[in-house]
Amino acid sequence: MTSELSAPLGRRRARAAKAQAGKPRRHLPVARLAFAGIGVLVLAITLRVIFVDDPEGGQPYAEVAINSTHNSNSIVGTASSGPQIEVGPEYDPATGAGSIITLENGETQVAELPATSEVERVPDPITGVLPDLVEETEHGQIPRMSATGERPFDLYARPSVSAAAADGKPRIAIIVTGLGINAASSLEAASKLPENVTLAFAPYGRGLGDTTGAARAAGHELFLEVPLEPFDYPDNDPGPDTLLTGQAPRDNMGRLFTVMGKFGGYVGLINNMGARFTASGADFGPMMEELGARGLGYVDDGSSNRSLAAQLSSANKVPFARADLMLDANPSRPAILSQLAQLEEKALSGGSALGIVSALPISVSTLAEWAQTLEARGFMLVPASALMK
Repeated sequence: MTSELSAPLGRRRARAAKAQAGKPRRHLPVARLAFAGIGVLVLAITLRVIFVDDPEGGQPYAEVAINSTHNSNSIVGTASSGPQIEVGPEYDPATGAGSIITLENGETQVAELPATSEVERVPDPITGVLPDLVEETEHGQIPRMSATGERPFDLYARPSVSAAAADGKPRIAIIVTGLGINAASSLEAASKLPENVTLAFAPYGRGLGDTTGAARAAGHELFLEVPLEPFDYPDNDPGPDTLLTGQAPRDNMGRLFTVMGKFGGYVGLINNMGARFTASGADFGPMMEELGARGLGYVDDGSSNRSLAAQLSSANKVPFARADLMLDANPSRPAILSQLAQLEEKALSGGSALGIVSALPISVSTLAEWAQTLEARGFMLVPASALMK
């Protein structure tokens, strides 16, 4: 032992190696274990194929409730819970005339489908939004046509008289813009102004659903202000999510949907600025196409002579109107009354006229005072949608 400890390090290693070489070495059967594992896996797969009925082959999946917000539509509810229903080509959703084909147990049955006006609709008690006119998106709820082709423009518009039913009286529509940012002043304007005055809300205030719902409950029809790029952008900035020229249509549509999802129940959109954007067909065109597909209207505030809104709205079947006058560019009572008098002259000469006014307190109070005697002077105050049909 002493000699082993006192031996040089190299000699000790050599002796240890010689002693280890004399012992038998143990080998792990790696190959056998691998073959056994493969055999077990093949057997498990074979048994699953034989005894488990899974056409998807075990792929992961998720179940998602589609159109869960449309349960108030009895037609959709019947189609989803009962037999398969197909609308016949002769079906008229406006009158209910026509038939549907019900496929059940391989047999064909013919039944009458009620007119869409008879389909029960229960609007949201706060916002007044109809569930079957809503699409759930990552940007929130945005308007869309119903399953039977009804447009938000028609169902959210305030009832009014047509030009033929006006008995020759000139019709005047007023849109108040810039509402929603201050809830208190917006609610005051909604209560002070006549029901036929149309209200346009910016998409930036808090509690817009409550504010716009109260405005609709007061009898007003609503528009959404969409921020569009002016020529001097960004020095003159309409606000967040402004649609810009030169951007990919997908990016602008994302901004448009973000704005559209701020509240519901509106008949259409009205531009906030946008002289550069509305002059570019490549940028403005996709937006108008989207409005046409969703059944919404568009009002041009008349601030730019280069706007392509009239042409693009016609091409995409978008209900459209262009404002004749901005009424409070000079926000004083005498100046506003003077502009209102000019609006009356335009209505007399053309049969109708559309004016735009901001939500300034002086503008709202002057407009409310002017409207009190409008009918006595031989004019009819109508919602903006009445001049867009």
